Amino acid sequence: MVRCLIVDDSRRFAEAASALLERQGLQVVGVAANGPDALRLAQQLRPDVTLLDIDLGGESGFEVARRLQRETASPIILISTHAEQDYRDLIAASTVLGFLPKAALSAAAIHLLLQGN
Repeated sequence: MVRCLIVDDSRRFAEAASALLERQGLQVVGVAANGPDALRLAQQLRPDVTLLDIDLGGESGFEVARRLQRETASPIILISTHAEQDYRDLIAASTVLGFLPKAALSAAAIHLLLQGN
């Protein structure tokens, strides 16, 4: 079973995504709303994948991704309500596993990105 950490500043989205992914067979091991909590939980829980919102209120998801990748070995999938083309260059320049629009988030999409790694 894939163990995932969700990092999103919207509690409503994090709860809905957790419920959806759990129903689809993933294990959501933690939820963080900001970079420091994400780093602490990733180090403590060692998820198989981290789903990271690009826009964390006042924080850049890209900067949080850099810190997570420096400190943990968890693959990162960026998520957003914005279209991928809005961030295409930043995503391409990063070392994240991939990008998923929040509307397309599913266990199957996560598995596809993990298998492509």
